[in-house]
Formats: sequence, C-alpha cells, structure tokens
Amino acid sequence: MGFGRWYDETILPKIVAAGCASEEVAELRKQVVPLAQGKVFEIGCGGGYNQVLYNRDAVTSFAGIDPNVTLLEGARDRARANGWEADVRQGVGENIPFGDGSFDTVVCTYTLCSVDNQARVLSEMRRILKPGGRLLYLEHGHAPDPGPAKWQRRIEPVWKKLMGNCHLTREIGAAIRPAGFEVEPIGQEYFEKAPKWAGWMEWGVARKVGA
Repeated sequence: MGFGRWYDETILPKIVAAGCASEEVAELRKQVVPLAQGKVFEIGCGGGYNQVLYNRDAVTSFAGIDPNVTLLEGARDRARANGWEADVRQGVGENIPFGDGSFDTVVCTYTLCSVDNQARVLSEMRRILKPGGRLLYLEHGHAPDPGPAKWQRRIEPVWKKLMGNCHLTREIGAAIRPAGFEVEPIGQEYFEKAPKWAGWMEWGVARKVGA
C-alpha cells in the first residue's frame, strides 16, 4: 500500500470525523437534515454523521454513496440501527448509481467541496430527484470578502492534497442555481472558531425546477 492510499484510508477518515463532530457543524446540521422526507438519498454519507438527525417518521427509505470504504461501514451500521430500508454503496457523485426521479430528497453536507466535477455532481443530484424534489445543502466554500478569499486561493493547492481534494474556493448557492434549482437560503455565516479562509458556510433548500 502506497503512502497516499494509506493516508486516505487511515488518517483522512480520522480528520474528517474530528471536523464533522464539531459543535458548530452539528448545530448547522440540525437546521438542514431534519427537513428530509420520503425517499432520501445522501451523497457523501460515509460515517453516518447525519443519520441521528433525520426525522424517522418522515423518512420512508434511505440510500447513499461515499467513495471511502472505511467511512461507509459507519453509515451502514447507523442505518441498520435505525431499522431503515437502506441501500448504501461505494460510489462517486459524478455517476450516481440510481435511476432518474428516484428520490424525494437529496441531502448534501460538506461534500461539494471535494468532488472532482462539481457541475456534474449537481446535474446528477438533480437527475435522481423527482419533479419538485428538494436538495438540502450545507457546505463551506468561497468567502464573500476579499481578504479571506485571497488566502483561500493561496492555501487551496496544499489544502486539497491534505484534505481529500477539499476545495476552499468553490461557490455554493451560486453554483446550485444554474444547475436547475430554485434556491431558498436558510443561512450564511463565518464560523466564529475557524479562520475566515476556512469558515464560510452556506445552507438551505434547493427545489428541482422542471421535469
């Protein structure tokens, strides 16, 4: 096993787990994840960090993908504990292995930053949603202020290598709208306990427009 693979399978999941378990992140998840209903698909579901927040009475089935094999086991364990009809697979957002119009809700939290092709992933999420279906999103990305944005550009090349292809400069709402969604923001803010170059957050609901 090469160093890169060892790092991705052993060290990176621990870093992701530490970041995903922070109090600030958890508070934002509580504003987004409980809105899911019906047949739910979660992209980047590895670790199962969102599952405790779903409204079990509103969710009829759960499916998800994640490229990280180690993190997937946590998602499967939590789904089984919830007693859900679940289909959790290894996969990438650029090629979601489910049919058109399969889901009422897609949940995407801290995932668009690390995919290879953001536009393609957004297109795939729209494809698997039923007409009028909702994408619930919570992401970090491009800071609106010049100072933090400058530091994001400087730090991003090294950051991507250490953090599993995580980009600091990607747009969030501005990228979701042209992908065929009507965006209803819930909130935008900098995390108080993070440097501004790493702490810009946006979260909300995006409804699929058209068929």
